[in-house]
Amino acid sequence: MTMPPVYRQVRWWILALLFFVTVINFVDRLTLSYVAPVLKETFKLSNEDYGNIVSWFLFGMMIGEFPMGRLMDRRGPKLGFSFAVIWWSIANAMHAAARTVFQFSVLRFWMGTGECGNYSGGVKVIGQWFPPKERAFATGVMNGASLVGNMITPPIIVFIMAKMGWKAAFLIPSLLGMFWVIFWRRYYKLPEEHPSLTEAERRYIKESEPEEERPSPSVWQLLATRQAWALMLCRLLVGPVIQFYLFWLPLYLSNTRGYTMVAIGFLGMLPPLFGDLGSVGGGWITGRMIGKGLTVDQSRKLVMLVGAALCALSIVVVKANTPVIWWGAICLVYFGHYALSANMFAAISDIFPNNAVARVTALTGVAGGLSGWLFPRLTGWLVDKVSYTPVFTMAALMPAAGVLVLILLAGKFRRVEL
Repeated sequence: MTMPPVYRQVRWWILALLFFVTVINFVDRLTLSYVAPVLKETFKLSNEDYGNIVSWFLFGMMIGEFPMGRLMDRRGPKLGFSFAVIWWSIANAMHAAARTVFQFSVLRFWMGTGECGNYSGGVKVIGQWFPPKERAFATGVMNGASLVGNMITPPIIVFIMAKMGWKAAFLIPSLLGMFWVIFWRRYYKLPEEHPSLTEAERRYIKESEPEEERPSPSVWQLLATRQAWALMLCRLLVGPVIQFYLFWLPLYLSNTRGYTMVAIGFLGMLPPLFGDLGSVGGGWITGRMIGKGLTVDQSRKLVMLVGAALCALSIVVVKANTPVIWWGAICLVYFGHYALSANMFAAISDIFPNNAVARVTALTGVAGGLSGWLFPRLTGWLVDKVSYTPVFTMAALMPAAGVLVLILLAGKFRRVEL
């Protein structure tokens, strides 16, 4: 049975919707980073105050992860995504009315409880719509969208602030999520129900994975597996590193390296470009290695180890004295992190059945949220009391520790029996 041309293959249109919502997610998420210098001056905030505000967003992600994952698994991504996007968009818009550390912290917490649904829902949709050999690539594309958001946020937010003020920088991006929900509700369906899906593509999606319909496992069954704990510990160690770059890099470049906000706005587009290459490339390379005869297990682990090695260049960022060297190191850290994380997320759908993928992703998000909540607080304290050096040193070592824990504790990446 012949596959239709690519532009008629429904799974790529589904992936396009995941791509766009992830771009919106990160534009909303990162607006605070580029408004931060203005907010610090306007409301007299210290680095510790800013670190606490950031930590409440990540704490909200931790608290919201499991309810969102449960919603995605029980009610499906159509409803789950619609709720999550509307929920976080309202919270982001309301930042324009905040004035105090407490108010910003409450709104960041609210926003985090919604934004965490992006990945638990996205990984579940990819598990439903893509065969195993394409999952890392699809995850890489979705994950790479976060870098597109990271890349376009600086010039967009700096431009909006220059023309309309910092309040508009929160209000205008929030409208994009509302528009996305309209398209999502009109187009998304399960592969078994989608009227535009051909029989050839339906068979291709299910190839090499004749999964039986079994009762959905409980969270206690999932937590009883060492594989779930391995993935949780990996994300606990890996996740805070890129969050540090996303939320603190503009302040570091402004306060320590002396860059203006306009310069940061334009040069800040370069690291996300390398992150996109790492995210998509890390998934593509894994798929190529699987096609050449390596196992899923071997391919994923090899790419993750290389990614962790590149993340170790964080120490160069803070120690280098030449702009070309520290910018190059930042770009390679982004490349390595996103190649690593694309395969980390794809491993969830390799190891767990589709009816548990969103909740396992959520469990890893809880672990990542815990460290993500603590790390900004520690960062703010270290920056005020010591310097950025110990923070960048930790960022250099944590990804390698996370990958090693995953490899040693999870064993081979293969479907677990529950």
